[in-house]
This record gives sequence, structure tokens and C-alpha cells, in this order.
Amino acid sequence: MDAELDTDRLLIDRPSTVELLADALRERIIKGVYRPGERLVEKAIGDSFKVSRNSLREAFRLLSHERLLVHELNRGVFVRMLSVADVSDVYRVRKLVECTAVRSLKGRPPQVDDMVAAVRAGDAAMKEQDWRALGTANMLFHQAVASLSDSPRIDELMRNTLAELRLVFHTMADPRRFHEPYLERNKEILTAIEAGDGARAERLLLKYLDDSEHQIVEAYRSA
Repeated sequence: MDAELDTDRLLIDRPSTVELLADALRERIIKGVYRPGERLVEKAIGDSFKVSRNSLREAFRLLSHERLLVHELNRGVFVRMLSVADVSDVYRVRKLVECTAVRSLKGRPPQVDDMVAAVRAGDAAMKEQDWRALGTANMLFHQAVASLSDSPRIDELMRNTLAELRLVFHTMADPRRFHEPYLERNKEILTAIEAGDGARAERLLLKYLDDSEHQIVEAYRSA
């Protein structure tokens, strides 16, 4: 009986084809291989990944649930283009999650190591003038901030929220101007977190997020 239970656990824990395919497609969307507004052609993607149409459609459904894709009747599946309202909602979630996560800091949290690594990755990207990599480093930093909540559910929520935000990054006309100033601000936030100063970290984060949201909304309205 125990052996049967162990076998069942292995089957349950094993990622399905659909989940693995969704992971691969999500990564392509986040990296900008598929751009906002782009139609995803079932046959081309199915042939590329060597998967069935049913598996591909299930993966599309998963990513539509994550708000990364949208299905348009009689037209197909498209990478989602966020509206100004979407951007504001993404930042509303970020403020609730990140500011709450730092508010009750006590001492130097273990997640600081991940934040330090993200800042170093940002510095390296700056030297290479790799603005996409700088955006990735920024997202990793804020994912680590959210992880201060010590909640797997919040971690998942933040991953999905930041993946949505990445769709916005791809539409910014000047990625350097958008990403560069926030690296130094991440360092200020990191200093406050390392010191266990939750109140200062929260103030810095809130101003950071307000400024970032305003910059994106203005870019959308002038596009």
C-alpha cells in the first residue's frame, strides 16, 4: 500500500506537458520573444514544441488565466496589451504586497542575499548597457522584497504580477531612461532593509512605485 502511495505521489508531483509548455511560453513572453499584441499561431508553436493542439490550447488557457494572453473570437490568441487601467491595478497590487512585506521588518532578513544578487546583476547589466537584463534584475529584486512575506501564495501572485508588468516594459520607447534610475533606488531600499528599518523601506518603496507607475502611465498616454 505504501509503495502504491509513493507511486501516486510521484505522478502528482511530476509536471505535466501542459504545465511545462505554459512555463516555456511564459518565459518567451517575459523575454519579449512574443511581443504585446502579437498573434500566437497554433501550428507554428505546436510544431516548434512538438506538442498536440489540445496541449497547446490548455497552455494558452493557463496563460490567459494569468492575464498574459487573450483569446479573441474568430481571430485567435494574442499576447495581451495592458491598458492604463491594467497598469494602475498592477501597481495597486505591488504597493499592497511590497509595502506590507517590509513594514514589519525585524533585523536583517535572509532574503537580503537575493536582493544583493539582484542589485549586482543590475550593475553588470548597466555596464553592458543591456536594458532588458536590467529590467530582469529589477524584477528579481522586487520578487525578493515580496518574499519577505514568507508566503508561497504571495510569491506566486508576485511572479504573475511582474510577468504582466514585463509586457509593459516591451512597449517603453526608451528602456534605458525607464530602468536606469531605479537601480540606485533599489540600492537605497536594500540599505534600509539590511538595517531592519521597515518604516524607511516602506516610504522609499511607496515613492518608487508611485514614480514608476506615473512614468508608465504618461508614456502610454503620449504613445
